[in-house]
Amino acid sequence: MRVAALYDIHGNLPALEAVLSDVFQLGVGKIVVGGDFVLGPMTLECLELLLEIDIPVHFIRGNCETAVFDEIEDNRLPILPESVLADIRWTAHQHFSKHREFLAKLPKTVTVRINGLGNVLFCHATPKSDTENFTRLTPREKLLPSFDGINERLVICGHTHMQFDINIGEIRVINAGSVGMPFGKTGADWLLLGEKVEFRHTNFELNKAAELILKTDYPHAEDFVKNNVLNAPSEEKMLEILS
Repeated sequence: MRVAALYDIHGNLPALEAVLSDVFQLGVGKIVVGGDFVLGPMTLECLELLLEIDIPVHFIRGNCETAVFDEIEDNRLPILPESVLADIRWTAHQHFSKHREFLAKLPKTVTVRINGLGNVLFCHATPKSDTENFTRLTPREKLLPSFDGINERLVICGHTHMQFDINIGEIRVINAGSVGMPFGKTGADWLLLGEKVEFRHTNFELNKAAELILKTDYPHAEDFVKNNVLNAPSEEKMLEILS
């Protein structure tokens, strides 16, 4: 059985639909949604599509799910730019409260046994945090405490929207990249896991996607289209910021 790892969808429904088309054509038997499927222009539509899939789907919590849930619960949010807070409030109130119990039960990690790879741990950022930033350039010694005590020898993560394959101590750590907001190249990034790990990139009709997103009342739909659909932030710039 092969497993698809879909991370950081961020409410980009056209990107998700394109990736799922590839996933179904490849005969994938299970999907892991690695957090941050929320906080984007078509978040509710993305979640409801994923919940309708007739193969097993495992969800884990990302920092954006935490923020949206906290807004639903009227919990205190962290200090964030006002633009981000506006997106969190909008997402929480787009009838998303009906999924409150689902959000409340999301685990921080999930372990899946995959033939050829053994037990694989899926987390959002690191096994101990859904907000810790690191990239392929981050010094490995700095990351050792974040992966200390992990039994699995392969960890799949996301959060920083760039695919990579590195070793941290004795643990192989692979970033799945982002379906909805990839850095470095437009389209959608994800992973296919089976006898080996395959980095996947799915192209889709960007102009059509832009038209659909601009029809939403997402607070920053124009910015999303300009900076994350029709264009992508450069990998060099984001490595400098996040490493």
